[in-house]
Order: sequence, then C-alpha cells, then structure tokens
Amino acid sequence: MIAAYGVANLLQSIAAARTTVHHTFDPSLLVRLASHRTYVLGLICQVLGFVLAFLARRDLPLFLVQASVAAGLGVTALLGVLVLKWVLPRAEIALLGLLLAGITALVLAAEPAPARPLGAAAVIALAVTLVALAVLGFFAVRLHGALGSVVLGSLAGIGFSAAAIAARPLASEHSVTGYLGNPLLYLLIAHSLVGQLLLGLAMQRGSTTAAVAAMDAAGAVPAAIVGLLLLGDRIYPGREWMAAVGFVVTLAAVLGLTRYAEPQHHHATAPGGHPGGRAAERPGVRTAGL
Repeated sequence: MIAAYGVANLLQSIAAARTTVHHTFDPSLLVRLASHRTYVLGLICQVLGFVLAFLARRDLPLFLVQASVAAGLGVTALLGVLVLKWVLPRAEIALLGLLLAGITALVLAAEPAPARPLGAAAVIALAVTLVALAVLGFFAVRLHGALGSVVLGSLAGIGFSAAAIAARPLASEHSVTGYLGNPLLYLLIAHSLVGQLLLGLAMQRGSTTAAVAAMDAAGAVPAAIVGLLLLGDRIYPGREWMAAVGFVVTLAAVLGLTRYAEPQHHHATAPGGHPGGRAAERPGVRTAGL
C-alpha cells in the first residue's frame, strides 16, 4: 500500500507538470491528465493503493491506515533520488526518518477491530463536507506557487479523509447488495474524485512534496478523530502514549516536509503570458520534489 501510493505520487506529479495549468475548478483537468500515459500508470498505482487501504480499514484503525498512506511520501522521495536524481536537503532526509519512526510507533499501538456503523447525522455531514470542498476549491484554485500547492493539497487531504471515513464501515459489508445500497459508497466515490481533482491542481503549482505532505497532514487528523470517537478504533491498553507520540511525530514530519519543499518545476509561458505547455526544470533550484 505504501509503495503503491509513493509510486502514484511520483507518476501523477510528472503528468501534472506537463499539463497546461488550470486556473478554474474544472473537472476537465482529469480528462487532460488522463491523456498522459504517465498519469494513467500513476492512477493504476493509486487505485491499487486504495484497494489495499480499503481492505486494511476493515479491521485496522484509521489513524494507522491514514498515517501509512502518508508514508508513501517517503517512497516518492526515495524514487525521486534513485530515478530522477533529486538531491534532498539534509533536513528533509531527517524528516523522512521521523516519518518512519512515527509510523512504526503507530503500528505497535494499533489494535485491530471491526468498525461501528456511521449514523445518519455523520452521513449527512460527509455530504455537506463534499459541497463545502467544491466551494472552497472554486476559490482556492486562484492561488499560485507554494501557497496554492499547500492550500489545494490540504483540501484534497480533507476529501480523501472523508473518503476514508466512509470506507471504514463500508468495508464491513458482506454482499454486493449491501455495497450498492449503502450511501457511503457514493460518498466515497464523490470525495475521491473531488480529492483527485484538487490534488492534480495542487501538483501543477509547485513541489510534489509540498502538495502531498499538505494533503496527508490535513487528511490524517479528521480521520483519526472520527475513527476514535465514532467508528470504534482501538489502541492496545497501555500503549496510548505510543499512539499519541507516533501520530504527533508523523504529523510533524509531514508538516515539516511542506516547510523544506521547494518548487522543482515550472510551466513554460505561452504567448500572452499564460503558463502552459511542458514542464521545464528550473535552473538553480534545490531538488526537494518534482
């Protein structure tokens, strides 16, 4: 799961950098991205990661699964170094080490348990969140550079977090009829599509590390809180401190990566001064992400 999400981040960022920058909250961006073989391959990896995460959510608490998804950022950075010759600053290497330590603590603290069903009020809240994300995305898409990456990435994280919350109880269904008749399935799909669009927009505006780290940071906290309060997520008795330390360390590492990430690509300027065309590497910029 972690490896699948890490590869997906890398491939999708390459395709996003080669696609004309969108300045509107337009779903046609997903169609344009799908014309790139690299993006399609990345999407396949993301779907694989999603399926594995969906199966994991059947018994594992959301704070562990979502933190594990965040660890995919470390795989992205490692692949960038090995394949694309990125040069990571020492601070980012240290933060990746902290990320690994935090995930390890969460694995040791999490106690497997089936999810409790969500009530009608929670389902309505997920629907309202979907509308709110669309409205906020409409305005946030006007932001550019690192700020645009972080804000749009954060909104994408909230969307994926809502999808994860819907997936946890949905994974306990045992029949096709149960899946198709459950409104959580359609909320999961809708939140995933909106999150995917927001992530694509975020990756167009700067560093993959910044976009994905912001997404993971914004998505981890809501899922963890809802999982513990409403879905029956459990921690082994006596290991609550380990779970708390692991979660804080993981979140701090992800947030720290947004601080040290710098844009690694820019879009060529089309006639008239509008960004567009294929990405070109910016000379003299430290390699912290694609």
